[in-house]
Amino acid sequence: MSPWGRIRTFEIEPEIPVRKEKVTMPRYMVERSFPEGLEIPTTSDGLKACLGVVDNNGSEQVTWVRSFVTDDHGKTFCIYDGPSPESIRRAAGRNGLPVDSISEVSVLDPYFYVGGAA
Repeated sequence: MSPWGRIRTFEIEPEIPVRKEKVTMPRYMVERSFPEGLEIPTTSDGLKACLGVVDNNGSEQVTWVRSFVTDDHGKTFCIYDGPSPESIRRAAGRNGLPVDSISEVSVLDPYFYVGGAA
């Protein structure tokens, strides 16, 4: 069983140093299944686990942006920036995380057309 089997989830907004040059990476959505549920404790152990993921991702030039978790904790939909789907998959392997699918995505929101045609 993966160490991620029963861990409660929470979101961390890390401090990110500001870069002067603009670097654009493709954005991906990664779908994962956790048949036993995903629970990450809201303790220092959970923090260490999440920071370990961030560190491992860095070795592949992958950035974990945000994750969405279903109510039953059986699926996650995670947003990542990275050079390729293969780099996302390698990072997941380093972290012992499953990957059901990886899709390149872009943002579409209700404000997309604001300020457009009159």
